[in-house]
Amino acid sequence: MWRSLLFLPLLLVIVLFAVSNMQPVQVGFWPFDLTWQTPLALAVLLIAALAFLLGAFIAWAAGGPSRRRARARIRAGDAAQAELNQLRAREAKRVEAETVARDQAMYSGTGSTAVRVIG
Repeated sequence: MWRSLLFLPLLLVIVLFAVSNMQPVQVGFWPFDLTWQTPLALAVLLIAALAFLLGAFIAWAAGGPSRRRARARIRAGDAAQAELNQLRAREAKRVEAETVARDQAMYSGTGSTAVRVIG
C-alpha cells in the first residue's frame, strides 16, 4: 500500500519528464570519439539510473565491514548458546545423579517402600 503511494507519483513524474523532453540531443563520450543522437529524456534518465546504481554499490560496499562483524557476532552467539545448552544438560545430569544417590542413601537398608516422584 505505502509502496504504491510512493511509487506511483514518482512514476508519473518520470513519464511526464520523458514525454516532455523528446527532442533529440547529441551525446558524446569525451575520451573516445563516440557520439550518438538520442532523446533528451533517455539521456538524462540513463545517467540518473547509472548514478543511482553506482551510489547503491558504494553504499553496499561501505556496509561490508559492518555485515562481516554482524556475521561474526552471530557465530559467536550461536557458539555461546550451544555451550550454554551443553552446560545446562551437564548440570541437569549432575543434579539428577545427586538426587538419585541421596535417595538411595536415604532409603537403603531401612526397608522403606517410599517411592520417589520425578516431576
